[in-house]
Amino acid sequence: AEPEVTITHGRLKGIQTNVKGTERRVNAFLGIPFAKAPVGSLRFSSPEPPEPWSGLRDATSYPPLCPQDPSLMKTAETNFKEKHLPFRTSEDCLYLNVYSPAAANKGKLPVMVWIHGGNFIFGGAARYDGSALSAYENVVVVIIQYRLGLLGFFNTGDEHARGNWAFLDQVAALRWIQENIEHFGGDPGSVTLFGVSAGACSVFAHVLSPLSKGLFHKAISESGLIVHSDKHFISTDLKKVASVFKCESSSSLSLLNCLRKQEAEELLLKSKVVANSVGFLFPFFFSSQNVPSELLPVVVDEYIGTTDDPAELRDRFLDLLGDAALVLPSIRVLNYHRESGAPAYFFEFQHRPSSYWDSKPEYVKADHGDDVGFVFGGPYLTGDIQLRSEVTEEEKNLSRTLMKYWANFARTGNPNGEGLAEWPSYNLHEEYLQINLKQKKGRKLKEKKVDFWKKVVFENTNEQKKKVHSEL
Repeated sequence: AEPEVTITHGRLKGIQTNVKGTERRVNAFLGIPFAKAPVGSLRFSSPEPPEPWSGLRDATSYPPLCPQDPSLMKTAETNFKEKHLPFRTSEDCLYLNVYSPAAANKGKLPVMVWIHGGNFIFGGAARYDGSALSAYENVVVVIIQYRLGLLGFFNTGDEHARGNWAFLDQVAALRWIQENIEHFGGDPGSVTLFGVSAGACSVFAHVLSPLSKGLFHKAISESGLIVHSDKHFISTDLKKVASVFKCESSSSLSLLNCLRKQEAEELLLKSKVVANSVGFLFPFFFSSQNVPSELLPVVVDEYIGTTDDPAELRDRFLDLLGDAALVLPSIRVLNYHRESGAPAYFFEFQHRPSSYWDSKPEYVKADHGDDVGFVFGGPYLTGDIQLRSEVTEEEKNLSRTLMKYWANFARTGNPNGEGLAEWPSYNLHEEYLQINLKQKKGRKLKEKKVDFWKKVVFENTNEQKKKVHSEL
């Protein structure tokens, strides 16, 4: 039978799905509006609650993605060997999908809210399927969408358009969950955020933001953090925007009104010209670590050394990028958590998926976001969306293991449980879990390199700051 549910805004009809390897069935409700369509005067505005509807609303098909360049999703699909339904895009895109065990009782199960990645310029709920995680772990999975690119972040630097629309959309989705998730069997008092890349940065933004207080209780960041606070990463050159869109730029309000009249496709096309081009990789990674330019040669020397072997050079360069972009920020943040007394758990995903044999060069081991398909129980999905469908038996077990760790954390705040290798909390010994086909504990990830950054880079940077202050 098709599942039905009544929520604050009306009645919904969903679909019942099954997954491989278990009899448990899952009710999926797709494309539920959590805010009004952000169009017309609501473009570049805070999201507003959705309108109620009468009758039974169909919630059996995936919502459109927020406006984006479709080629980016195609590339991701190829790189990760995923399969999806054909994507549609629309500015009317503030929807979420809910997956709950068919046998769920009212308001009892932990809720896991997924925030997708994609550099804040692409991605959406139609890339994921929460059925396997919901069925195997008896949790309610919610997958949300949010405005992207210029539509998600444009700001005038004053009260007319403060920006951060993408984050405000996410807050609106979290508020909707508080009001409605009980009807799907979810417990509004046990909400865990999890996300990858830009989604992981979003999770971290909610950890820090007073707007999100009380809307969630636990957080998992996979490959992404916010540690730099420089506004220039999101500030917009208004004169440039005005000239590209042929708008009046005498006041921010007239510019805003002009942009609200543009077609969404036009905005998308021209926003590439406006995109804040922070050079290539180096300026972004090094400014994210606040590395002064005079220390760059020291950093390059430490990592690259004197080798002229191309393969060795490539590996060392990738090491440098990985450390600067992910390892160091992670360790800094973990140390903040530890000092605040909040229990935290750290992992390094080390497994190279077997399906990459013909699509990625051998030197690529575990890549950015490779854990996601396993966390979602990709090998067990039966629907139109495929994540990690080409797997070995060992990889199926890895997927079961990751689902358990993640859901245990959502249930209790501790990932450990029966039949799992012990995952130590991050403490003064800086212990973490190495996730591979077999799990094992590690200590002090990249200790030598972390010490180098602490001694050479951060201490020098702090000395320079003190010097500048004393001169002032």
